[in-house]
Amino acid sequence: MPRATNRVASRRRRKNVLAAAKGYWGRRSKIYTVAKHTVDRAMSYAYRDRRQRKRQFRRLWITRINAGARINGMSYSRFIGQLNRSDIELNRKVLADLAMNDPKAFAKVVEHVNS
Repeated sequence: MPRATNRVASRRRRKNVLAAAKGYWGRRSKIYTVAKHTVDRAMSYAYRDRRQRKRQFRRLWITRINAGARINGMSYSRFIGQLNRSDIELNRKVLADLAMNDPKAFAKVVEHVNS
């Protein structure tokens, strides 16, 4: 009996890999084996960086809140500690946006937390 390799599925798999490699430079977009390695690596980086993006944005927000808090005479850690003790429930994303785009409103938040 002849060996069956399921050509339909194999071809679809190869086409998917080459479609994902579209736009890559040189053999990376044309030769299946080279494209497969490149796409595998790209997918692993994408998986990793979807998680890192969340960390990086949190770091950015903390930096912006810290800068805004220091302008108003307070450190980040004291500000967040007192914010948690008060009845204000603003997350870091919103606080960072206030510190950047509306310093007067952020100053009012710091003043309310300080009292």
